[in-house]
Amino acid sequence: MDIKSLRLSSNNLLETKIFYTKTLGFTLVNEDEYSFQIKVGSSKLTFTNQDSNNDPFYHFAFNIPSNKYSEAKQWTKDRINLLIENGKDEVNFSHLPAHAFYFYDPSGNIVEFIARYGINQDSKHPFTPDSILNISEIGLIVEDAVNIGDKMIQNEIYERDNKSISNKYLNFMGIKRKGIFVILAQPGRKWLFSEKYSAIFPLEIELDNNIVLKVNPDKEFILENS
Repeated sequence: MDIKSLRLSSNNLLETKIFYTKTLGFTLVNEDEYSFQIKVGSSKLTFTNQDSNNDPFYHFAFNIPSNKYSEAKQWTKDRINLLIENGKDEVNFSHLPAHAFYFYDPSGNIVEFIARYGINQDSKHPFTPDSILNISEIGLIVEDAVNIGDKMIQNEIYERDNKSISNKYLNFMGIKRKGIFVILAQPGRKWLFSEKYSAIFPLEIELDNNIVLKVNPDKEFILENS
């Protein structure tokens, strides 16, 4: 499973576009009056100001080359402030294994750069946004994670470790060896390296198996086969 494209709502479209295309230097793929799209490795990320009531925010992650973690972290720190938790500006996921750091964008999203050792490919070139491999994670927040998780499993989107779907914990839906996941959860879960708690906002996730996962403005989950 790969995340081909991701569409998120924003109440701060112009500043968010400047942040990604100017401050960080991502490639602008498309834009119109209501949205813009950037290239994130093999994925595309779109922000739109339609259906953007109630200050929407999301957690998402980008996979970066395994051998470029320290370089990517310094490159990012030269441009923006990293988020701090327990006095540290990074986390060591020793069980994966992986390292990650986090920052806010102008829309209030919690953005993560993660290097997954043994999964993410290496790079021979200096780190730039073009080094990013793909969208690694997106939080999918719903009212009933067990029910939605069952629907995803019926469409061959499985929990990472083949565990039962839980309404209490984060459910990593995807393939462990690829390091790409839809993080299925209910409202009220605190996101790492932030003071924000998961909440339901409109989004659209297009996967490479022609499945589209949506949450509409009425907070209803929709699964479509494109």
